[in-house]
Amino acid sequence: MFETVQPLLDEHAELERRLGDPAVHADAGLARRLGRRYAELQQVVEAHTAWRAATDDAEAARELAAEDPGFAAELPVLEQAATDAGERLRRVLLPRDPDDARDVILEIKAGEGGEESALFAGDMLRMYLRYAEQRGWATELLDATPSDLGGYKDVSVAVKSRGAAAEGVWHRLKYEGGVHRVQRVPVTESQGRIHTSAVGVLVVPEAEEVEVDVDPNDLRIDVFRSSGPGGQSVNTTDSAVRITHLPTGIVASCQNEKSQLQNKESALRILRARLHAVAQEAADAEASAARRSQVRTVDRSERIRTYNYGENRIADHRTGFKAYNLDTVLDGELDPVIQSAIDADEAAQLAAP
Repeated sequence: MFETVQPLLDEHAELERRLGDPAVHADAGLARRLGRRYAELQQVVEAHTAWRAATDDAEAARELAAEDPGFAAELPVLEQAATDAGERLRRVLLPRDPDDARDVILEIKAGEGGEESALFAGDMLRMYLRYAEQRGWATELLDATPSDLGGYKDVSVAVKSRGAAAEGVWHRLKYEGGVHRVQRVPVTESQGRIHTSAVGVLVVPEAEEVEVDVDPNDLRIDVFRSSGPGGQSVNTTDSAVRITHLPTGIVASCQNEKSQLQNKESALRILRARLHAVAQEAADAEASAARRSQVRTVDRSERIRTYNYGENRIADHRTGFKAYNLDTVLDGELDPVIQSAIDADEAAQLAAP
């Protein structure tokens, strides 16, 4: 069983040796990539060790039970433990999303519903910031366009894990991309009627500068004056930056900082992440359907979730998850919702021929 394990164990041992070499750490980018892969393979090593131990225990109990019936009572428990350990090993051996260990750039955009949608975009930003805080991730606001009533027309935030991790930010937040629908009585509604509005979420893995080659000649960089709610000028200099990647037409802009240079760097980070996502999606389109994660095939424009304030209900339309604790979810308790998507994704891969 598990013929594919040994090459991974060998790779883990080789990475351990390389990471012990001080020369490797002279190249921060290389050390970071090796560290991510090492953390990913560490899961395989631990799962394989647990499976071997549980299998050996069950085999020993089986032999002893043949000689002494007194050991027979322990056998079912030990065999179940071996089965569970084997299932865990099967899951960690599934083809992994190559971006799972990456940090992300998360963008929230108000959609249909006008000012109410912008207010909900603000609520969602708070939800993701709280969730990041609970998981020990760092966040950095890259760009934001506030609305008149205190929400956001659009907002971009970088979410980063601290140190190398097998299950990085993308591993969990990639399932958040899509249209999120809210049903509630808006603060702007005097009649007490429930309105339905929507917010779009885009999550892309952040790419390092060395991974995405952006030719400066392919960029058109425009500068303009930052603006706040209602179009009022909040800056007397042209510090906001819009970058257009001419070959693809992809646009990234940033006006959050007072410095034009800082805004340019933030816009380039967003642009690199979007270009990386486009390249990855093209590669996935050529990959075998059996080896493609469900999240890669989902239509990001589809409605993925509904937040019903009146019933305190949250429902994920992809997995069938439903719970009546919307207040705690909006306070950052997102793990059960996201885990339902991870479980569905893994189950689909296990069921694939």
